Amino acid sequence: TTRKQFKSCKLRVFTLANRADQLDQQQRQMATLLAKFRIDYSDVIAIPDVTKKAEPSTKAEFEALIAGCSISEAELSREREKTNRHLRLAELLRHYSSESEMVVMTLPLPKRGQTSSALFMAWLDIMTRDLPPILLTRGNQEPVLTFYT
Repeated sequence: TTRKQFKSCKLRVFTLANRADQLDQQQRQMATLLAKFRIDYSDVIAIPDVTKKAEPSTKAEFEALIAGCSISEAELSREREKTNRHLRLAELLRHYSSESEMVVMTLPLPKRGQTSSALFMAWLDIMTRDLPPILLTRGNQEPVLTFYT
């Protein structure tokens, strides 16, 4: 909010729901966390169905993207679930954030020695394609938020 470009922007927070029956609980937990840190937000939305199969059009777009890359069929089948998750995230990003000023998202982590750089970059490309500027953040798997109750 200190920059003129983003001063009037609203912060919408999206979290991926693990189970559809816990949507309300996850929304309340995230809202409570944001309130504890005095982060002003307009909406907190828990999104279900992230593990649902990606649309055929998104799969076709991904296939066209990786055509000619050095990604083996064995790797694609081994990483099928992760690939589907990233394709589904791409669909959700396009649905919810295509008209945003900026998107901040956690960078997906590949498994070292298991995911090739070509496949990882294809995941990032499909998720960030045709969207406003995206800031991908990555932590070191250490908790950094502390608060006193």
